[in-house]
Amino acid sequence: MNKLNIETKYQITYHSAMRFKLFRILTITLSFFFLTGFVPILSLVGPSVTAITSGSIYKASAQFIVNKHIEKETGKNSFALIKETLVNEEIDKKIEKNSFDQDLRQLVETRIKMTRKKLDNQNLQKLLKKRIKVTRSILNIKDITQ
Repeated sequence: MNKLNIETKYQITYHSAMRFKLFRILTITLSFFFLTGFVPILSLVGPSVTAITSGSIYKASAQFIVNKHIEKETGKNSFALIKETLVNEEIDKKIEKNSFDQDLRQLVETRIKMTRKKLDNQNLQKLLKKRIKVTRSILNIKDITQ
């Protein structure tokens, strides 16, 4: 019985020692990545997440290859490229909207001016007819044309 107690005690201390060693290794590795500015770690995070979530090494390796190719061609990683593309599209949409708004505003202003001109002509004709009628009534002239 005493021998069994010693073995379990030895197993517990060995297990905690291994856990501590693993913790130290991970701490040193992570501090190396974050303190030295080791940027390519970001290109490894995406494929590793893909490999973990999908369980497919093929998808992860394809994603890594595509990211490296994009980075080689553009000098930016895929996330920065997508972000820049979306921002540019948003700016283009705003410019198009402003252009459309200006065109619409100009069209409406032109139509308003034309309508005012027509209304002014109609009002002028009505006023002229009314004055002619009043003048005819004053002069007692009926339906005489010039």
